[in-house]
Amino acid sequence: MRHAVMVLVAVSCLSVLARAQTAEELVSKNLQAKGGIDKIKSVKTWRMTGRLKNARGRVAVIGQTNMRPDLVRQTLTMQGMTAIQAYDGSTGWQTQPFRGRKEPELMGEDILRGLLLASDFDGPLVDYAAKGNTIEYLGHDLVDGDDALRLRITLKNGDIIYYYLDPDTYLDIRKEIQQFVRGSMRERVVDVGSYKPVDGVMYPFSISEGPKNNPGAQVTTIEKIEVNLAVPDSDFALPASLKQSQKQGPGKN
Repeated sequence: MRHAVMVLVAVSCLSVLARAQTAEELVSKNLQAKGGIDKIKSVKTWRMTGRLKNARGRVAVIGQTNMRPDLVRQTLTMQGMTAIQAYDGSTGWQTQPFRGRKEPELMGEDILRGLLLASDFDGPLVDYAAKGNTIEYLGHDLVDGDDALRLRITLKNGDIIYYYLDPDTYLDIRKEIQQFVRGSMRERVVDVGSYKPVDGVMYPFSISEGPKNNPGAQVTTIEKIEVNLAVPDSDFALPASLKQSQKQGPGKN
Protein backbone atom coordinates (compact mmCIF):
# COMPACT_ATOMS: atom_id res chain seq x y z
CA MET A 1 0.00 0.00 0.00
CA ARG A 2 2.76 2.36 0.95
CA HIS A 3 4.58 1.56 -2.29
CA ALA A 4 1.44 2.31 -4.31
CA VAL A 5 1.03 5.68 -2.59
CA MET A 6 4.66 6.57 -3.31
CA VAL A 7 4.19 5.66 -6.97
CA LEU A 8 1.09 7.85 -7.20
CA VAL A 9 2.92 10.75 -5.58
CA ALA A 10 5.85 10.31 -7.97
CA VAL A 11 3.55 10.22 -10.99
CA SER A 12 1.72 13.30 -9.75
CA CYS A 13 4.98 15.20 -9.29
CA LEU A 14 6.17 14.22 -12.76
CA SER A 15 2.86 15.36 -14.22
CA VAL A 16 3.12 18.75 -12.53
CA LEU A 17 6.74 19.09 -13.66
CA ALA A 18 5.81 18.22 -17.23
CA ARG A 19 3.08 20.85 -17.27
CA ALA A 20 5.46 23.43 -15.80
CA GLN A 21 8.08 22.60 -18.45
CA THR A 22 5.45 22.88 -21.17
CA ALA A 23 4.39 26.28 -19.85
CA GLU A 24 8.02 27.39 -19.77
CA GLU A 25 8.49 26.22 -23.34
CA LEU A 26 5.40 28.10 -24.52
CA VAL A 27 6.58 31.29 -22.83
CA SER A 28 9.96 30.89 -24.52
CA LYS A 29 8.32 30.35 -27.93
CA ASN A 30 6.06 33.37 -27.40
CA LEU A 31 9.00 35.64 -26.59
CA GLN A 32 11.01 34.25 -29.50
CA ALA A 33 8.08 34.92 -31.84
CA LYS A 34 8.07 38.53 -30.68
CA GLY A 35 11.73 38.97 -31.59
CA GLY A 36 13.67 37.23 -28.84
CA ILE A 37 14.43 38.28 -25.29
CA ASP A 38 17.56 40.28 -26.18
CA LYS A 39 15.73 42.34 -28.79
CA ILE A 40 12.76 42.85 -26.46
CA LYS A 41 15.00 44.11 -23.66
CA SER A 42 16.91 46.42 -26.01
CA VAL A 43 13.79 48.62 -26.12
CA LYS A 44 14.07 51.26 -23.40
CA THR A 45 11.15 53.53 -24.32
CA TRP A 46 7.97 52.84 -26.27
CA ARG A 47 5.36 55.22 -27.67
CA MET A 48 2.06 54.40 -29.36
CA THR A 49 -0.51 56.61 -31.05
CA GLY A 50 -3.82 55.51 -32.50
CA ARG A 51 -7.58 55.85 -32.53
CA LEU A 52 -10.14 54.30 -30.22
CA LYS A 53 -13.76 53.69 -31.20
CA ASN A 54 -16.21 52.94 -28.41
CA ALA A 55 -19.54 51.11 -28.46
CA ARG A 56 -21.39 54.37 -29.22
CA GLY A 57 -19.31 54.97 -32.33
CA ARG A 58 -17.36 57.86 -30.84
CA VAL A 59 -13.73 58.10 -31.89
CA ALA A 60 -10.89 59.41 -29.75
CA VAL A 61 -7.18 59.92 -30.37
CA ILE A 62 -5.18 57.92 -27.87
CA GLY A 63 -1.54 57.65 -26.92
CA GLN A 64 0.64 55.69 -24.55
CA THR A 65 4.27 56.15 -23.57
CA ASN A 66 6.27 53.67 -21.48
CA MET A 67 9.77 53.93 -20.08
CA ARG A 68 11.76 51.36 -18.17
CA PRO A 69 11.40 50.06 -15.62
CA ASP A 70 7.71 50.81 -14.93
CA LEU A 71 6.72 54.33 -15.98
CA VAL A 72 3.63 54.86 -18.12
CA ARG A 73 1.51 57.75 -19.41
CA GLN A 74 -1.78 57.34 -21.30
CA THR A 75 -3.78 60.07 -23.03
CA LEU A 76 -7.21 60.23 -24.62
CA THR A 77 -8.21 63.28 -26.67
CA MET A 78 -11.74 64.02 -27.86
CA GLN A 79 -13.86 67.14 -28.32
CA GLY A 80 -10.87 69.38 -27.67
CA MET A 81 -10.14 67.86 -24.24
CA THR A 82 -7.41 65.46 -23.15
CA ALA A 83 -7.60 63.02 -20.26
CA ILE A 84 -4.33 61.79 -18.74
CA GLN A 85 -3.45 58.80 -16.60
CA ALA A 86 0.15 58.32 -15.50
CA TYR A 87 2.29 56.29 -13.13
CA ASP A 88 5.71 57.51 -12.04
CA GLY A 89 6.93 54.22 -10.60
CA SER A 90 5.33 54.71 -7.20
CA THR A 91 2.22 56.88 -7.54
CA GLY A 92 -0.61 57.07 -10.05
CA TRP A 93 -2.26 60.35 -11.01
CA GLN A 94 -4.79 61.58 -13.57
CA THR A 95 -6.76 64.44 -15.05
CA GLN A 96 -10.37 63.71 -16.07
CA PRO A 97 -11.81 66.74 -17.92
CA PHE A 98 -14.66 64.63 -19.33
CA ARG A 99 -15.89 64.26 -15.76
CA GLY A 100 -15.40 67.93 -14.99
CA ARG A 101 -12.07 67.38 -13.25
CA LYS A 102 -9.45 69.41 -15.06
CA GLU A 103 -6.99 69.60 -12.17
CA PRO A 104 -4.61 66.68 -11.55
CA GLU A 105 -5.66 64.24 -8.83
CA LEU A 106 -4.23 61.12 -7.25
CA MET A 107 -5.55 57.89 -8.70
CA GLY A 108 -7.66 55.56 -6.57
CA GLU A 109 -6.83 51.88 -6.17
CA ASP A 110 -9.59 50.73 -8.52
CA ILE A 111 -8.27 52.67 -11.52
CA LEU A 112 -4.59 52.30 -10.61
CA ARG A 113 -4.86 48.49 -10.71
CA GLY A 114 -5.39 48.55 -14.47
CA LEU A 115 -2.65 51.12 -15.07
CA LEU A 116 -0.13 48.99 -13.18
CA LEU A 117 -0.62 46.26 -15.77
CA ALA A 118 0.21 48.78 -18.49
CA SER A 119 3.30 49.91 -16.56
CA ASP A 120 4.94 46.47 -16.81
CA PHE A 121 7.23 47.37 -19.69
CA ASP A 122 7.78 43.87 -21.07
CA GLY A 123 4.56 42.30 -19.86
CA PRO A 124 4.05 39.57 -17.25
CA LEU A 125 5.72 36.76 -19.22
CA VAL A 126 9.20 38.31 -19.36
CA ASP A 127 11.18 37.42 -16.21
CA TYR A 128 7.91 36.18 -14.74
CA ALA A 129 9.51 34.28 -11.84
CA ALA A 130 11.62 37.28 -10.78
CA LYS A 131 8.44 39.37 -10.77
CA GLY A 132 6.71 36.87 -8.49
CA ASN A 133 4.38 35.63 -11.23
CA THR A 134 3.57 31.95 -11.76
CA ILE A 135 2.46 30.28 -14.99
CA GLU A 136 0.55 27.11 -15.83
CA TYR A 137 -0.29 25.51 -19.15
CA LEU A 138 -3.99 24.62 -19.28
CA GLY A 139 -4.04 22.84 -22.64
CA HIS A 140 -5.96 23.65 -25.81
CA ASP A 141 -8.99 25.94 -26.04
CA LEU A 142 -10.95 27.81 -28.69
CA VAL A 143 -10.84 31.51 -29.60
CA ASP A 144 -13.62 32.43 -32.02
CA GLY A 145 -13.73 28.82 -33.19
CA ASP A 146 -9.98 28.50 -33.75
CA ASP A 147 -7.54 26.39 -31.76
CA ALA A 148 -5.45 28.17 -29.15
CA LEU A 149 -2.98 27.29 -26.38
CA ARG A 150 -4.08 28.52 -22.96
CA LEU A 151 -1.74 29.77 -20.23
CA ARG A 152 -2.72 31.02 -16.79
CA ILE A 153 -0.49 33.69 -15.29
CA THR A 154 -1.04 34.45 -11.61
CA LEU A 155 0.51 37.80 -10.78
CA LYS A 156 2.27 38.55 -7.52
CA ASN A 157 -0.70 40.64 -6.37
CA GLY A 158 -3.12 37.75 -6.96
CA ASP A 159 -4.64 38.98 -10.23
CA ILE A 160 -4.93 36.38 -13.00
CA ILE A 161 -4.37 36.70 -16.74
CA TYR A 162 -5.25 33.93 -19.17
CA TYR A 163 -3.11 34.10 -22.31
CA TYR A 164 -4.30 32.43 -25.51
CA LEU A 165 -1.50 31.71 -27.99
CA ASP A 166 -1.81 30.97 -31.69
CA PRO A 167 -0.53 27.36 -32.03
CA ASP A 168 1.22 28.21 -35.31
CA THR A 169 2.92 31.52 -34.49
CA TYR A 170 2.89 31.32 -30.66
CA LEU A 171 1.91 35.00 -30.53
CA ASP A 172 -0.79 35.90 -28.02
CA ILE A 173 -4.18 36.54 -29.60
CA ARG A 174 -6.35 37.00 -26.51
CA LYS A 175 -6.02 37.87 -22.85
CA GLU A 176 -8.70 37.39 -20.21
CA ILE A 177 -7.88 39.53 -17.19
CA GLN A 178 -9.28 38.93 -13.71
CA GLN A 179 -8.51 41.65 -11.18
CA PHE A 180 -9.43 41.43 -7.53
CA VAL A 181 -10.16 44.83 -6.00
CA ARG A 182 -11.68 45.26 -2.54
CA GLY A 183 -13.12 41.78 -2.43
CA SER A 184 -14.72 41.83 -5.89
CA MET A 185 -13.47 40.42 -9.19
CA ARG A 186 -13.40 42.44 -12.39
CA GLU A 187 -13.08 40.65 -15.71
CA ARG A 188 -12.24 41.93 -19.16
CA VAL A 189 -11.26 40.40 -22.46
CA VAL A 190 -8.55 41.82 -24.73
CA ASP A 191 -8.16 40.53 -28.30
CA VAL A 192 -4.97 41.50 -30.14
CA GLY A 193 -3.87 41.03 -33.73
CA SER A 194 -2.40 42.61 -36.88
CA TYR A 195 1.15 42.14 -35.60
CA LYS A 196 3.89 44.15 -37.28
CA PRO A 197 7.63 44.43 -36.56
CA VAL A 198 9.04 47.63 -35.13
CA ASP A 199 12.83 47.64 -34.83
CA GLY A 200 12.79 43.84 -34.78
CA VAL A 201 10.06 43.39 -32.16
CA MET A 202 6.52 42.28 -33.02
CA TYR A 203 3.69 44.49 -31.73
CA PRO A 204 -0.08 44.16 -32.21
CA PHE A 205 -1.65 47.04 -34.13
CA SER A 206 -5.25 46.02 -33.48
CA ILE A 207 -6.77 45.76 -29.99
CA SER A 208 -10.37 45.03 -29.06
CA GLU A 209 -11.43 44.95 -25.43
CA GLY A 210 -14.35 45.05 -23.05
CA PRO A 211 -16.13 43.06 -20.34
CA LYS A 212 -16.75 39.35 -20.90
CA ASN A 213 -20.34 39.98 -21.97
CA ASN A 214 -19.22 42.60 -24.52
CA PRO A 215 -15.58 41.96 -25.42
CA GLY A 216 -15.65 44.29 -28.43
CA ALA A 217 -16.87 47.32 -26.51
CA GLN A 218 -13.96 49.41 -27.70
CA VAL A 219 -11.64 48.91 -30.65
CA THR A 220 -8.21 50.49 -30.91
CA THR A 221 -6.41 50.87 -34.22
CA ILE A 222 -2.76 51.65 -33.61
CA GLU A 223 -1.38 53.98 -36.24
CA LYS A 224 2.22 54.33 -35.10
CA ILE A 225 4.66 52.73 -32.66
CA GLU A 226 8.07 54.25 -31.97
CA VAL A 227 10.79 52.83 -29.76
CA ASN A 228 13.90 54.14 -28.02
CA LEU A 229 12.84 57.76 -28.23
CA ALA A 230 14.21 60.34 -25.81
CA VAL A 231 11.41 60.70 -23.24
CA PRO A 232 11.72 63.14 -20.32
CA ASP A 233 10.92 61.90 -16.80
CA SER A 234 8.60 64.89 -16.48
CA ASP A 235 6.08 63.15 -18.74
CA PHE A 236 5.32 60.77 -15.86
CA ALA A 237 6.17 62.87 -12.81
CA LEU A 238 3.57 64.02 -10.32
CA PRO A 239 2.36 67.55 -11.09
CA ALA A 240 3.59 70.20 -8.66
CA SER A 241 0.13 70.64 -7.12
CA LEU A 242 0.00 66.96 -6.13
CA LYS A 243 3.52 67.02 -4.73
CA GLN A 244 2.47 69.89 -2.50
CA SER A 245 -0.63 67.96 -1.39
CA GLN A 246 1.49 64.96 -0.46
CA LYS A 247 3.79 67.17 1.63
CA GLN A 248 0.76 68.45 3.51
CA GLY A 249 -0.21 64.92 4.45
CA PRO A 250 -3.37 62.77 4.19
CA GLY A 251 -6.70 64.53 4.13
CA LYS A 252 -5.28 67.76 2.72
CA ASN A 253 -5.92 66.96 -1.00
